[in-house]
Amino acid sequence: MATKPEKGEGKVRLRRAAVPGLAALATAGTLVILTAQGALGVQFAISGMPFDVTAASLHGEGFAQYGGLDQTAPGSPNLQDENGQQLVFVSVISKATIHHLCQSVNLVGTNLLIKAGGGSKPVTASNLILDSDALNGAEADFQNIQIGVDGSQLDKVDKSLRGPLGVFGQQADVVDITNVRQHNWAATAATFNLPDLSMSFSDNGC
Repeated sequence: MATKPEKGEGKVRLRRAAVPGLAALATAGTLVILTAQGALGVQFAISGMPFDVTAASLHGEGFAQYGGLDQTAPGSPNLQDENGQQLVFVSVISKATIHHLCQSVNLVGTNLLIKAGGGSKPVTASNLILDSDALNGAEADFQNIQIGVDGSQLDKVDKSLRGPLGVFGQQADVVDITNVRQHNWAATAATFNLPDLSMSFSDNGC
């Protein structure tokens, strides 16, 4: 006879620490080997210009994460010391709700600043994919988290968004992060709604 789970079982809380997706980066040596074997694919050529994203809070339903490798376009002047490549961890969120979103890109002396979701309506996105090399939060809550799943077996997101075979992955039913700060190289989404959108140039980034 199955026993009734204790209250709070399946929930992990981390305070003042990087999101545990950085565990994927702890196995960077393995990722490099997999890359050399061609196990990690590239979705599209990145510009090689990173951008910062901050938010007061992020709520995600259907979360998966796995290691990846981004590549610049042939002949790009960026990331030349890394052969045009950038090691990343890919975060996939089926349904995302974001409050007080800020995104900034340093354009050599000035910043392109984008803000949204600062009023009563938050930013929402579906099938949001973020390629990052740093992600921090003041507090992170995960419900029913699974760590060490093969990237090809991640089943809490759309099948087409799963990771490569043999790559370290993790997933959770729900993720909540406060005071989010990300250093990203790419982002895509099936839908992306930005209420109260503003774009401007600024001396300061997010």
